[in-house]
Amino acid sequence: MSFKKVKGGVCAPQGFRGGAVSCGIKEVGNPRDDLALIYSDHPCVSAGTFTTNRVKAAPVKVTQAHLRAMDLRAVIANSGNANACTGVPGITDARQMAKTVASSLGIRQREVGVCSTGVIGLPLPMQRMEEGLHTLPTKLTRDGGRQVAEAIMTSDTTVKEIAITATVGGKKIRIGACAKGAGMICPSMATMLCFVTTDASISKACLQKSLLEAVEGSFNRICIDGDMSTNDTVLVLANGQAGGKPITRRSKACREFSEALQHVLLELAKACVRDGERVSKFVTLNVQGASLYLDAKKVAEAIAKSALVKSSWNGGDPNWGRIIHAIGYSRARIREELIDIAYNGKAACEGGLMAKTPLKTLRDIASRDQFTITVDLHLGKADYTIYTSDLSPEYIDFNRSEYAYWKNAGID
Repeated sequence: MSFKKVKGGVCAPQGFRGGAVSCGIKEVGNPRDDLALIYSDHPCVSAGTFTTNRVKAAPVKVTQAHLRAMDLRAVIANSGNANACTGVPGITDARQMAKTVASSLGIRQREVGVCSTGVIGLPLPMQRMEEGLHTLPTKLTRDGGRQVAEAIMTSDTTVKEIAITATVGGKKIRIGACAKGAGMICPSMATMLCFVTTDASISKACLQKSLLEAVEGSFNRICIDGDMSTNDTVLVLANGQAGGKPITRRSKACREFSEALQHVLLELAKACVRDGERVSKFVTLNVQGASLYLDAKKVAEAIAKSALVKSSWNGGDPNWGRIIHAIGYSRARIREELIDIAYNGKAACEGGLMAKTPLKTLRDIASRDQFTITVDLHLGKADYTIYTSDLSPEYIDFNRSEYAYWKNAGID
């Protein structure tokens, strides 16, 4: 399929509006927008995936309950405070966010998804947020996609949004999306948030299936620091304004929609890695020749999460010994004497032993800001790809004083 990029982010599809306001959630008097709203002028079908962390933030619990009850039509999200590990008051605050927005929009409370991102363990500053929750619905515009994408940023340094047109089932549709995420990135669900809108006419079964497949091929394939957030959420709203018959689950059109959705999510997932907290390398890690899919995945994740491997990448050191040792403890089925490791196609290890490629050649590759590592286990046909990064001294410095940095993110 071919896709054409268009402007507008989450507001690119027909019938969607967005907006954002500043509530000083991170810091009193900070003018940066930190409360965002996405709304469809028409009823939607919706789907979501969430963190599998057993410690789940209040908004995750509330949104999961809303999705079980009915379809979402709006999403309210704040940055600067995760509303995680906040007990019953946190649930109350998340519900209040949905209730206030729903009342202003004239929809049901359970039609509103709630998301938060930021520091864990501090209560939401609801007094500061109250006015914004009441006024935000009046500020929604068709041009609000960029505002939404900017407002959900925390440690992100770049805005992550995309919108495309695609022909699905003979009908031209649009998919728009935005995401945030730079640290605590090693999703398994699905801190990382992603909101997707589409004007496709689609059944709930096809939408949920497509989302699960797209997330598995995108956000579940990235790793920055090996940490899984309490708040990871991906939500998709489809309002059917492109017209035509609803796309059904087992149809060719459903496969086409799934492909388009995966393209969108993979673009955003890669953007999250490239914008990782103080990272300097974008590494594509391909594991092939495994006897089982799960073995390929275990090997890829062991390498991508290894602090030793990631540190060597930061130093431009093509240390294949650290890679093969991570392969060894991955709990995958391997044979040491069969393992090949290559940097951009240049052999670093052949048959478990040092290859003849000059070290300077490998160092030149590892010193680049982007390269590919291929691991061939030579045991079968299963493969797995993951997108990851290096680990820098600056990452540690940035993350060692979160509570000091977010000193104003607590109670008024």
